[in-house]
Amino acid sequence: MDRAPEIREQWNTKLGLILAMAGNAVGLGNFLRFPTQAAENGGGAFMIPYMIAMLIIAIPLMWTEWAIGRYGGARNHGTTPAIFKLFWKHPIAKYIGVLGLFIPFVVLCYYIYIESWTLGYAIFSLFGMLPHPDPSLPQDQYLKPFSEFLQNYTKPSVVAYIFFLITVAFNAYILYRGISGGIEKFAKIAMPTLFILAFILMVRVILIETPNGTAVQGLDFLWHPDFSQLSNPKVWLAAAGQVFFTLSLGFGAIITYASYIKKDDDIVASGLSAASLNELAEVILGGSIAIPAAVAFFGVVNAQAVAESGAFNLAFVSLPAIFSNLTGGNVIGFIWFFLLFFAGATSSVAISVPIVAFLQDEFKLSRKTAVTATLIFMFLVAQVPIFMPRALDEMDFWAGTLLVVLFALLEVVIFFWLFGAKKAWEEINRGSLFRAPRFYFYVLRYVTPLVLFAILATWSVTILPKVLLTADLQVWIARFVMVFIFALLLFMVYLADKRKTVEEMK
Repeated sequence: MDRAPEIREQWNTKLGLILAMAGNAVGLGNFLRFPTQAAENGGGAFMIPYMIAMLIIAIPLMWTEWAIGRYGGARNHGTTPAIFKLFWKHPIAKYIGVLGLFIPFVVLCYYIYIESWTLGYAIFSLFGMLPHPDPSLPQDQYLKPFSEFLQNYTKPSVVAYIFFLITVAFNAYILYRGISGGIEKFAKIAMPTLFILAFILMVRVILIETPNGTAVQGLDFLWHPDFSQLSNPKVWLAAAGQVFFTLSLGFGAIITYASYIKKDDDIVASGLSAASLNELAEVILGGSIAIPAAVAFFGVVNAQAVAESGAFNLAFVSLPAIFSNLTGGNVIGFIWFFLLFFAGATSSVAISVPIVAFLQDEFKLSRKTAVTATLIFMFLVAQVPIFMPRALDEMDFWAGTLLVVLFALLEVVIFFWLFGAKKAWEEINRGSLFRAPRFYFYVLRYVTPLVLFAILATWSVTILPKVLLTADLQVWIARFVMVFIFALLLFMVYLADKRKTVEEMK
C-alpha cells in the first residue's frame, strides 16, 4: 500500500512557474554557446536544423519531462528514481532513474564555479579593474592581457576562490528559502532583470561602429546562410546538441520543477511559454550581442577566429577587450557579466533541486538539512574541476553532453513505451488549455526516440573513442570521482527503496 499523500511545496503562481522554468533553461549557453555554434555551422543556415531539432526533439521532450514531473509530484515524488518505478515496475527502473540525480549534480559541481567567474568579472569591470591595453596594438597582443587575466580563474587565485564561495552562498540562500519563497521569488526578479539588461546591451552593441566594421555587419555574418553546410552531418548534430543545452533537457531539473505543480495544472501551454522565453533570450538577444560586437571590433575575418576560439574566450577574453575600448565600457562590461551571472544562477539553482528533492521526498529530511547536505557534497566535489581544468572538460563531456542524450532517450522509452503511449499522451494533455497537436503523439512514439538513438550512436562512434583514448591523471581522477558519485547515488536509491518497503510493512 502506498504511503498516505503528504503535502509538498508548490509554486504560488503560474507566472512564477513559467519564469522559474525559463530560468532553468536560460543559462550561459544562451548568450555564449548558441552564437558560437551558429557562427561555426553555417550562420543563418544553422537555424534550419536548429528549428527542426526544436520541433522533433526539444518540444516533445519538454512536454514529456513536464508530464513525468507532474505525475510523480501528485504521488509525492519529485525525482526520477521513484517516478520511473511508478511507470515501470521492473526493479531496474529506479536505478535507471539515478541518472536524473547524477547528471545535474555533476554539472552543478563545475557550472557553479564558472558562474562565479561572471560575478568576479562584473565587479572587476564595474570598478575598472580589468586590463586596459593600448587599442592600437595588434589583435593578439591586445587580447593577451585579457587571456592572462582569465588565468586567475582557470588557475584559481585567492580572489577567484572567494567569488566562488560568495556564489555558493548566494545559491544556498535561494535554496534554503524553498520553492515558492526562494526559487520562485528569485525567478520573478532575475528573469525580468536579465531581459532588461540583455536588451540594453543589445541596443548598445548594435550601435557599435569602428574602422574595422559595424555590429550590423556582425548580424549579417552571423545570420548569413551558408546552405552548403546543410549537407554536413556535423551541423545537424551541433543543432541537435544545442537544443538540449538551450532547454536543459535530459538534466532532470525540469522533472523536479514540474513535480511542484498541481496535478491538473496545464503543462502544454505553460511549457511552450517557458520555451518561448528561452528562445527569445537565445535567438534574438544572445544572437545580437557577442558575435556582432566581435565583428564590429575585429572585423569579419578575425571574428571567425574569435567564434572558433570557444565560448570561454568569447565571453572572458574577446568581449571584455571590446567593451574596454568603448565609452562607458566599464558599465557595459558590468551589464554583460551581471547578465551572465543571473543567467547562470537561475540554472545552477535549478540543477541543485533534484538532489535536494530526493533527500526530502525519499529520506524525509527537512529542506534546510537537504540543502546543507547537497551543498557540502557539491563543495567537496567541486574542488576537482576548480583545480583540474582537464577534469572539468571530462565531467562536462560525460554529464553535460553524452549522458543527457542517453537519459532523454530512456525518459521517452519508459514514458511512451513502457508506461504506454495512450496513457502518456493523456497525461501530457490532462488539464491543458489546448491539446498538443496529434502529430506529436507519433513524433514522441517513433521520431524522437529514433533521432535520439541516432545522435547517441553517432557521438559514441565519432567522439567517445577519442575521449576514452585521451587520458591523463586529471582525467582519471575525474572519472574516479564520477564513478564514486554514481555508486553512492545507487546505494542511496537502494536505501530509500528499502526504507519505503519497511514503512509499508508496518
